[in-house]
Amino acid sequence: MDEATTDLAGKRLALHVCCGPCFLEPYDALVADAAEVAVVYFNPNIQPVEEYQHRRDTLIDYAQRCGVDIVELPYDPALWLEQVGPLARSPRERCRACYRLRLREVAHWAAENGCEAMTTTLTVSPYQDADAIAEEGDRAASEAGVEFVRRDFRERYSEAMRRSRDLGMYRQNYCGCVMSDLEAREQRERRRAESAGRSVARG
Repeated sequence: MDEATTDLAGKRLALHVCCGPCFLEPYDALVADAAEVAVVYFNPNIQPVEEYQHRRDTLIDYAQRCGVDIVELPYDPALWLEQVGPLARSPRERCRACYRLRLREVAHWAAENGCEAMTTTLTVSPYQDADAIAEEGDRAASEAGVEFVRRDFRERYSEAMRRSRDLGMYRQNYCGCVMSDLEAREQRERRRAESAGRSVARG
């Protein structure tokens, strides 16, 4: 992912946030660049609703302690299923469509609420496709008439996890959708089986 060199000083920027732990480092970095940051939570991919609420409330709890306002766009899992569901068995395309949906909605919110630019916390995670995020961000922003700020926050991932752990934040173990939950469970089971196999071999 190639970063754009954007001067954010004095700009109002909409920051799409996926969860509390991923909010920490990107928000601090953007504020340090003198941007006025409007934080937007829009994640209709997260299921079940209890998981959605847990992640949202973790973010809001931290933000309130820091004096940061959170804008929550309507939770609409039916919209996610309509636009992303048909691609459920293709992880790469499913994730891209999910990025597209979320970034498009936030881009339109940004344009309607006086923001000149937008970006997302999604790139802090090494488990996300940063190039696809950048491409979909560029497209969404262009459609809405704002600028997409390309920022690769992956080098801040370890610090974000350390801070979230020290803060006692809830840290989820899957991306958000039902399919990502199933895939994460399968991966954990595979690792456990491999670890057990190595233990037997050593024994």
